[in-house]
Amino acid sequence: MIDTAPALQSPAVEDFAAMLDDSFAGRDKLEGTVVKGTVVAIDNDDAIVDVGLKAEGRVPLREFASPGQAPEVKVGDEVEVFVERLENKGGETVLSRDKARREESWNRLEKAFNAQDKVMGAIFGRVKGGFAVELGGAVAFLPGSQVDIRPVRDVGYLLNKQEPFLILKMDRRRGNIVVSRRSVLEESRKEQRDELLQTLKEGQVLDGVVKNITDYGAFVDLGGLDGLLHVTDISWRRVGHPSDVLGVGQQVKVQIIRFNRETQRISLGMKQLEADPWEGVAAKYPVGTKWTGRVTNITDYGAFVELEPGVEGLVHVSEMSWTKKNVHPGKIVSTSQEVEVMVLEVDEEKRRVSLGLKQVQANPWEAFLERHPIGSTVTGQIKNITEFGLFVGLDTEVDGLVHLSDLAWEESGEDAIQRFSEGQEVTAMVLDVDIDKERISLGIKQLSEDPFKEATAGLKRGDRVTCTVTGVTPGGLEIDANGASGFIRKNELARDRSEQRPERFAVGEKVDAMVTSLDQNTRRVVLSIKAMDLEDEKRAMADFGSADSGASLGDILGAALRQKQRESSES
Repeated sequence: MIDTAPALQSPAVEDFAAMLDDSFAGRDKLEGTVVKGTVVAIDNDDAIVDVGLKAEGRVPLREFASPGQAPEVKVGDEVEVFVERLENKGGETVLSRDKARREESWNRLEKAFNAQDKVMGAIFGRVKGGFAVELGGAVAFLPGSQVDIRPVRDVGYLLNKQEPFLILKMDRRRGNIVVSRRSVLEESRKEQRDELLQTLKEGQVLDGVVKNITDYGAFVDLGGLDGLLHVTDISWRRVGHPSDVLGVGQQVKVQIIRFNRETQRISLGMKQLEADPWEGVAAKYPVGTKWTGRVTNITDYGAFVELEPGVEGLVHVSEMSWTKKNVHPGKIVSTSQEVEVMVLEVDEEKRRVSLGLKQVQANPWEAFLERHPIGSTVTGQIKNITEFGLFVGLDTEVDGLVHLSDLAWEESGEDAIQRFSEGQEVTAMVLDVDIDKERISLGIKQLSEDPFKEATAGLKRGDRVTCTVTGVTPGGLEIDANGASGFIRKNELARDRSEQRPERFAVGEKVDAMVTSLDQNTRRVVLSIKAMDLEDEKRAMADFGSADSGASLGDILGAALRQKQRESSES
């Protein structure tokens, strides 16, 4: 008969079973933890690692390599791995070196994040919005704005290079880490800035990097401090825009011109490191000499011409052309044009050179006078008719003026000008050329003889003429004296006031009178009957004796009157 009752177990068996249960329970707790193991073999692309469990695990060799580096692992190395599962379908333990490193790295990074310490890492790739950074087992995101203090277009020089970073944000549950390289640089920059502030002084020469360019200059990074390099201090020569000479990121050597410690404003200069081209400029460019230069800038009031790099002179609009007045300089010269100029004035202290463009060309008024001396005749078209005369276009691009008074002999200028029109070709005589005032006076009436001059030829003051009354006015008589117009004023018609009445005379009546003046301005002969009678009386007194002859004054006047009547009847 067989005994089916359970056999009694010994205490030793019971202890072993308990230990076995504890062992399996401990192993279950290993999942999801980092343990140490030993590399026991290298099989193709895997490392076989023994972590003290019933089966070894395989770890890809690539997980033992840093980004961009070859794997560094060999048999016998003790490594830390992450236990993902105790056993897979093949009975192997599932291990991960990456996850172990990540866990280790996260612990280390969390400590650094809480303490705001820097961590070392390497940029190994580009991602959307920034770059991926390997932090010794954990991958972090580096935003593009946090790469450098200045915008960086190419980070090639930073790839796979160990750099310090500052952790800005981390979320272990989501596996997110955001880092900044810029913060580290700014901190270092602040240290450099404080150190630099202690040593800066005016006149000091430093190396810098162009950080930003504006219309008025460039900001230069001096290594923790920025200084302004104004456009006027870039070069001695004219600089249109700073970008024409400088570029962002360019290395430059500058001098501190001004430094305000309170505001920490720094003014920089580049041209101050070169020789001043204005030194001795007065001796180099004497007044009256001619030079060839390049037009660098055109304004409403003139054009700037560069004589040499850094030395410019102004050609004022009034010195640009002999004949083109009130014309914008841009219509005479153009930017970058090579022109010949004359030095008119040099002020070395004020750094000013006055230049002339027209002075290197022939003076058209001098040329005109040389070809057309005073008294010669010229022909031209009427360019403009004004209230005071005609402007006539002449050769050498100059104009001459025919004044109203020089249009005609026998009619007023206002009447004579009505016979002319713009574009009409006229011939005139050159009366005067004023080179300094740039004026040419012409005359049209001078081309014919002056009828007044012909009519009064041989006539002089004191002569007696027989005139014809051509008009009776309240102020006197209009007369014709041998073809010349004349006038006898009312108070010159007779000796007696009662006889000084113009209405006593009639148009066409002949009268004798004495010439008292020949007025070239009014072109009139001025006559007097009164003066003639007084002259007759004086002559009679002389011809017929004095009071000693016994004749009375009446006898003398009567005899003189009878003598005059006989002379008149005989003629």
